[in-house]
Amino acid sequence: MKMLQYLTIVALVLVSFNLGAQEIYADATKVAKDAVENEKTEPTTEEIEKEEDAEKEDGDLMISGFVDGYYLFNFNGAGASPLLTSFTDYNNMFTLGMANVLFSKEGDKVGFVADLAWGPRAEAANGTGEGILTAAIKQLYMTYAASDAVTFTFGNFSTFVGYELIDAPGNVNYSTSYLFSNGPFYHTGLKADFAFSESFGAMLGIFNDTDSKFDFTGGKHIGAQLSASTGGLSAYLNFITGKEEERGDDDLMEYEIDLTATYDVSDNFMLGLNVAQYGTSMAGDDMGGFFGAALYSTITASETFALGLRAESFTFKGGDGGEDASVLALTASGNITIGNLRLIPEIRVDLADEADGFFFDDAEAPVGSLPALILAAVYSF
Repeated sequence: MKMLQYLTIVALVLVSFNLGAQEIYADATKVAKDAVENEKTEPTTEEIEKEEDAEKEDGDLMISGFVDGYYLFNFNGAGASPLLTSFTDYNNMFTLGMANVLFSKEGDKVGFVADLAWGPRAEAANGTGEGILTAAIKQLYMTYAASDAVTFTFGNFSTFVGYELIDAPGNVNYSTSYLFSNGPFYHTGLKADFAFSESFGAMLGIFNDTDSKFDFTGGKHIGAQLSASTGGLSAYLNFITGKEEERGDDDLMEYEIDLTATYDVSDNFMLGLNVAQYGTSMAGDDMGGFFGAALYSTITASETFALGLRAESFTFKGGDGGEDASVLALTASGNITIGNLRLIPEIRVDLADEADGFFFDDAEAPVGSLPALILAAVYSF
């Protein structure tokens, strides 16, 4: 009997040992298998870098835009001549501005912008008799960053010349200056931007006819820009030249030199400057142009209110045998921000010699001034 008990105990011990060994073996096998699987699925450093580069190249599709409109009261009368600058052409009526939608995608190396717009403001800025659908394209271009210092842009893009913008959200004054209205709005072609340092840059470009998506006149326009910034001061020196028209055997050549600058006096006070000269010539003769200078100031009183002031002197040059004519334009614009909505009450007075025939009243008699009150609304998203 004792022998039987002894054999039973020995058998139980052997069975327990065998089961424990199997469990240990199974655990060891699982650990080894998991290690192999992890080795197979764990990405390598090279794979991680490729994935990060792909994410940079892909980027996110961004959608933004704005809508705007205004009411302009002309103190000279509803039938009087309107302001001679862009986008505020209608007296004493509610007027639509522009509906703008911008699609953009920017990666580490490449990107694109498709900027579409509709409305009277869009037609005035983009419409050149090339079709309604073409006029809806405000910008359409692609970019390629060859390096940290060189970026190429190909397509149709807003001009680099001037202080003010086509887009109402980018301006503190709703009405535009004579300099802006008589300068180029956009270019179609190829340009290269060079970043020499954080403070200095340059641009060189070759374009079709100014303010055209096609090239109806033989030859190309050449544009260039130098930029510099230090502290609160930023400045841009711009130049563009090319053939404007073909008149028989002669060519009408044009050029523009333009300087823009901004200076942040403080967090709440900014000064701006725009000076430009434009000229045309044909067969050695001066065919006229313009010269102008505009001073800007923006006073930010709070997060919801800012005041924008502009004083501009502008002279149309008559060229050889012609007479010059000048105008002085003074503008004060309030900017009331309510969320994404900006209300712009604006008072503007343009002054000129009656003999120059700039402005006319309801009876079509020449007058020396055009006072106007504008209430504009701009919603950005």
